Amino acid sequence: MSKGYCLGIESTADDFGVGVVSFKGEILANINDSYVPEKGGIHPREAARHHADVAGKVITEALKRSKIEPKDLTLIAFSQGPGLGPCLRTGATAARSLASYLNLPLVGVNHCVAHIEIGKLTTGALDPLTLYVSGGNTIVSAYESGRYRIFGETLDIAVGNCLDAFVRESDIKFERGKPLGRIVEELAAKGKNYIPLPYTVKGIDLSFSGLLTAAVSLLKEKKYDVEDVCFSFQETAFSMLTEVTERALAHTEKKEVLLTGGVAANTRLQTMLRIMSEEHGARFSVVPKGYSADNGVMIAWTGVLSYLHGMKVPIEKSFVKTKWRLDEVEVPWVEKRDIS
Repeated sequence: MSKGYCLGIESTADDFGVGVVSFKGEILANINDSYVPEKGGIHPREAARHHADVAGKVITEALKRSKIEPKDLTLIAFSQGPGLGPCLRTGATAARSLASYLNLPLVGVNHCVAHIEIGKLTTGALDPLTLYVSGGNTIVSAYESGRYRIFGETLDIAVGNCLDAFVRESDIKFERGKPLGRIVEELAAKGKNYIPLPYTVKGIDLSFSGLLTAAVSLLKEKKYDVEDVCFSFQETAFSMLTEVTERALAHTEKKEVLLTGGVAANTRLQTMLRIMSEEHGARFSVVPKGYSADNGVMIAWTGVLSYLHGMKVPIEKSFVKTKWRLDEVEVPWVEKRDIS
């Protein structure tokens, strides 16, 4: 089946996104509305309340932008997990309502798989080793025997969460609504002196909590320039990511490296991974900035792939899965290919 359209709803955390794609992979709409807390990190119930408030507006705008009438849709997809329970349930409720009202099939999508698939769709990557870095996940994975296998991951907090917490727990001034990781990137670009910080890599797994604690302490001591602390903090975190990715690349012998997830927008991380990939003769790709953060398009496209391989979920069984791991998902649409 080559004709058809899918509307996808993303609501795992602070973003409520709706995307519309064709079964051929044409992106017709990508609309997003983000919950921005007054202070601190994400408050799941408040974020869910935000999602409920904006759902109708965002869905309407996505359909308007795509120039697709509801009757023209073929299926509805939603982020089923992993993520924050209240947020996931809000998106799932909206998806169930649409599917029921329009009498359309419903597909539950794994959020992590979706980040990989949107990266592959937008870059043309075929069989990459993927570094997926975001506020909630830090995973090195590659396809093998029907699933995306996890070769390495964070043992505590995700790198995106680490970057955000670093800014929130410090005295760094920031504009409300501006990505905190971008603030670190901008300050780090002005730093010149590297300050040694905890570097924790265990095989292909890594840990960021010690790095975070030490970097925040340095800022509070006020012995070093903020720019130098940010530079050292970012260099250490990204060196760890590059090392584990390189180790997994040597192990899997993949010929492509894909960087995806919200932290993929960081140009310094892109540079480090590009150099490493070139040294191993691997093609490096990074998901376009418009699709690096959580979005409905990645859910819609993965929904299409799932649906075309007979994967759909009855409404009465469409429970959210807050701890749904990447390597638990069958991905029958993926074929291992030799791209040499």
